[in-house]
This record gives sequence, C-alpha cells and structure tokens, in this order.
Amino acid sequence: MRAFRDGGLDLLVSTTVVEVGIDVPEASAIVVVAAERYGLAQLHQLRGRVGRGAVASRCCLVVSNGDGAQARQDVRGRLHVLVRAATGDEVARADLELRGPGDLLGARQSGALPLRFAEFIRDARLIGQARAMAERWLERDPALELPESAGARAALTRMLDFGFSLGDVG
Repeated sequence: MRAFRDGGLDLLVSTTVVEVGIDVPEASAIVVVAAERYGLAQLHQLRGRVGRGAVASRCCLVVSNGDGAQARQDVRGRLHVLVRAATGDEVARADLELRGPGDLLGARQSGALPLRFAEFIRDARLIGQARAMAERWLERDPALELPESAGARAALTRMLDFGFSLGDVG
C-alpha cells in the first residue's frame, strides 16, 4: 500500500482496508467486486477513495450474478441511491431507511426496531429530545431506584423482554 501511495505502483488490489484513512489523490479508479455484499455507507466510503485529485475518476460496482431476482432488485435499489446521493448524510439516511437501525444497544446491525408509535427517521428530533430527558433523569437516579423511577424501570424491563438486547454488547 505504501508503494501505491508513493507512486511506485499503478494498481492496488485490496480488501476493504482501504475504506477509511487512505488518501492517494492520484487514485482515479476503484472497482468493487461483489458490491451487493456491502452496505451503502461502506460503498460510499470506498468510492470516496478516488476523485481526490485533479484527474477525473470512476467507481465501478460489480454485482455478482446468480443471487436471484429479488436480491438483484434489492441491489439495484441500493446502488441507485448511491448513484444519486450527493452527500454522506444522504447515503446514511437511505441506508437507515433500507436496512433499519438494528439494535440500539446490541449486536444486530440491521432490521426494524420494535417501536409501536415512533419511526426512527421521521421522529429523529423527538427521539433526541427523549434521549436528553432520559439522560437528565439518569443523572438524578442512575440506578432507577427512586420511587419516581418505577415506571421507567418497568418500561426498561419490558423493552429488554421485547428485543432490545443489552447482553450482546461486547
């Protein structure tokens, strides 16, 4: 990688180790093989490795053949988002909408949250306000031991029973 960075090599074949932190302004092309295996945010990071210099750049996403019609359709939808998104924020929002947030406190990285009345994206501001309120409450009663915390303690127990996993955090 050092030889590529320093101009001693014209081609670098790599794993996704190049996703973050590699800055070679002269890099003008990247080919991602099996692009369907990556999330939108990761593909956005990979395509960001090229186009940093004065030379026009290209990002080629190669999709594997034979994953079935539904898988190909899903990939087309994700890649369409990547093609039209201008910022990382747009890519992240689309990735969140497509894949879901997964566990907020656990190891599952995709899927819907078991929320009945809120939508993660639509209600982001409201969720932020609720978080701030919860943080203030926990400053006052970190172990939820006060009588006023009984409702919060019961709600947390229900959430954990419903699928919010704290035990998977590693």
